Amino acid sequence: MAGMATTANENGSTRNWTFLTNHGHVLLAIARNPTARLRDVAEEVGVTERAAQAIVADLEAGGYLRRTRVGRRNEYTVNPSGHFRHPAEADRQVGHLLALFTGEPAGSGS
Repeated sequence: MAGMATTANENGSTRNWTFLTNHGHVLLAIARNPTARLRDVAEEVGVTERAAQAIVADLEAGGYLRRTRVGRRNEYTVNPSGHFRHPAEADRQVGHLLALFTGEPAGSGS
């Protein structure tokens, strides 16, 4: 993962932040590569493998992902019709965000 942008405040200290949460980054990583190992997803996002596992469990429980066992690996299917959780965006589907970052049409699943 590339270095995170930092913002300096008035007293000179810096803060790291991004527009997307780790959940958003994991969902995008899986949408780009549905057969990726969680170790690789974690590295791409910049979290531990355990954190990536917890995030995937959250996304599965929320209906954003479906995990299918294929041999010794997992394959993920993203649900693009899932809605954002925050009330300000609850009328929008995550497929629109995925389309923005993956280049796929908003309604297609991975």
